[in-house]
Amino acid sequence: MEVLRSKNFKDAIVHTQILDDGRLLIVDAKSTVRYLDLQTLELLDGFKANIHHLRYKNKVIEFSSDGKYFAILKTDSKESRLYNTKTKKVIVKVDRHHGEASCVGIDPHSKYMFSCGDDGKTFVMDIQSGKLVFTLPMHIDAVNDIVFSCDGNLVATCSYDKKISLFNLTMMTQKYKLKAHSDPVMKMTFIGHNRFFSVDKNNQGIIWNLRNAKVITRLDGIHDDVTQVITAEENQFLFLATALGYVLVYDLKTYEQLSKKYIKVGSSITSLVFDEKSKELILSCNDGNVSVYNIYEGEEHINTLLREQRYEDIQAYVDVNPLLEYTEIHSRVANLWQNTLAKAKLHLQKGDKKTAIALLGHFKNVPAKNKIMQEIILEYADYDKFVDVAKGGKLLLAYGLANQHPMYKETPIYKSLEQRWKKAFALAQKHALDPKGMDTAREILAPYRGISDKTKLIQDLFAQAEVYKRFKIALGQKDFKITFELIKLHPFLMEFPEYTTIMNYGDTLYIKSQEFLNVGDTHSAIKMIRILVDFPDFAAEVKEMMLDIESKQKFFKAVKDEDIVTAYNMLDISADLQDTEDGKRLQEEWNKDLAVASAHAVEGDAAGIERALSSYMMIRSKYRALATVFGWCYMVQLEQAVAVKKDKFLIEEGIKNYILNFGLEDQILSLYEIFIKKFPSSKLNLELLTKGSLSMWRPSMIVESILD
Repeated sequence: MEVLRSKNFKDAIVHTQILDDGRLLIVDAKSTVRYLDLQTLELLDGFKANIHHLRYKNKVIEFSSDGKYFAILKTDSKESRLYNTKTKKVIVKVDRHHGEASCVGIDPHSKYMFSCGDDGKTFVMDIQSGKLVFTLPMHIDAVNDIVFSCDGNLVATCSYDKKISLFNLTMMTQKYKLKAHSDPVMKMTFIGHNRFFSVDKNNQGIIWNLRNAKVITRLDGIHDDVTQVITAEENQFLFLATALGYVLVYDLKTYEQLSKKYIKVGSSITSLVFDEKSKELILSCNDGNVSVYNIYEGEEHINTLLREQRYEDIQAYVDVNPLLEYTEIHSRVANLWQNTLAKAKLHLQKGDKKTAIALLGHFKNVPAKNKIMQEIILEYADYDKFVDVAKGGKLLLAYGLANQHPMYKETPIYKSLEQRWKKAFALAQKHALDPKGMDTAREILAPYRGISDKTKLIQDLFAQAEVYKRFKIALGQKDFKITFELIKLHPFLMEFPEYTTIMNYGDTLYIKSQEFLNVGDTHSAIKMIRILVDFPDFAAEVKEMMLDIESKQKFFKAVKDEDIVTAYNMLDISADLQDTEDGKRLQEEWNKDLAVASAHAVEGDAAGIERALSSYMMIRSKYRALATVFGWCYMVQLEQAVAVKKDKFLIEEGIKNYILNFGLEDQILSLYEIFIKKFPSSKLNLELLTKGSLSMWRPSMIVESILD
């Protein structure tokens, strides 16, 4: 792979990001921030944060997508900070970790800053106010990475404890703990269609199903430490960058490794970004080099080579860049090869070997194709003999040759033999069902005796005529469940024309159901899906479709009836519903109301929060989020009370009330330390207090002041 353009800097690059406005942001190990033109890599602007990073395997710096804020670890990693990029002023300092902070993150909506630590804790700070609002579920060892889903609804952290924690930011609840790695989990990324990728210290990669927290597959061929992970082309490809300077690429449909040396650079890769617009991969390295690659390098050359019929050169480009096989131009090459192959076979069937070889000759210098060409020529060496015995009615010999040369089964002669067989078998079936017609049936099928794949069917026919009768009755009654049970037990039934009819019927039902779903006619779609449930080939898929349809119908009805309790409860547990127009609208309304409530929380105004979120008080799925906002508000009230040195007894009661409602969280522990310093005479012992929890909080516990 050739570099399209590159730029070298003095220090290691620790962060690369394409901002919303299209600029390329790069940050080096000394926290020098540069804004580059994405097309030319020319410097547009920049500034220095003057923090020198000695370690940057984890995310030591993270910018919001609009570039307005950035989170960063201090040089000694004892503290993480959030800055306003324009003013360069600190919004918040997080020094709560016991030990060092390990990585930082900012969610896609730029609402929260996340500080993860070697103590396994992740503190979540509100960007607007700079206040600690909640913490993520704790790991029992250092957190190595933090990532977000594209919609910002989910956040994932991974740790040396070999586990991955997924947290739902809309519901403020833990979604899953993923457990399948046998070594510390180092890097992760979300993949579309409810999938997730993670890789551990022993270079074991796992693709997860986020619908059920199960492992879909484990990826082969990861040969050294993975430093960066991204997806590209709308989740078609997975790119892994390594410490030895390699880029590996996988197909996310087949999970096949397309290349273990897709790109090789001379230094450890420290950052990896993909530009969906230009189809360019941007690599940043430990040696300060930034390089840009076209993932479809060679596509233009293939177009030229195709016109010149230089197929061997086309293959050479594909061998270098396997991603070219996914381009439209390569599809044309593949179709041309298939068409050429089909024409060559027709000439071989006519005995015109010379023309067949001439047609295939265009591809003779392509090793993979040349092997196929030789196999075809050899396969058709006995074709004339096959034609002679087939036309002469020597069925045993004809079928024997067809089994030796499977390509003959694609020919009109063989298909004609099979048509004769099907007619003979159907006629024999008809007679076999008549107690007096068994001899006639045997006579009809006599020419097929000794043909291995026909013998068993013939034996089954004579032995199980009664089964066929049951099959016909079940089919006539449209009892497809019994029909397919009989087919499973008696495979010979698949030779009947009724089997072809029923399979075509199933295909038609499926196609029509999809058409109805596409136009929103779920009522008609459900009628067909209910029939397809009994078709083994469709059963699993249609059951999932049925659940999805029923869920959507219930959701849309709730929206129509203005039953927001049901609507939000369903919305908060379904990613599919969140993608609907109604789902997006409801989520937007919730985010707006939550923003208003958060503004009141900063002021310690519980009544204001209650007004802003009054319509959500009956929605069970929102209880955790409501508890978080009110907990934040009450913490502000306590902080204010301590700051102005209100009555000691009053503050002690407030701390007791807080712990009774929300439990012993990091926020209250930090405040308690401040309280004791200001009121050393206090005898308050937190361990002796009755403790509640966020998960047990209910709206009935709302008070205007936690001090009351």
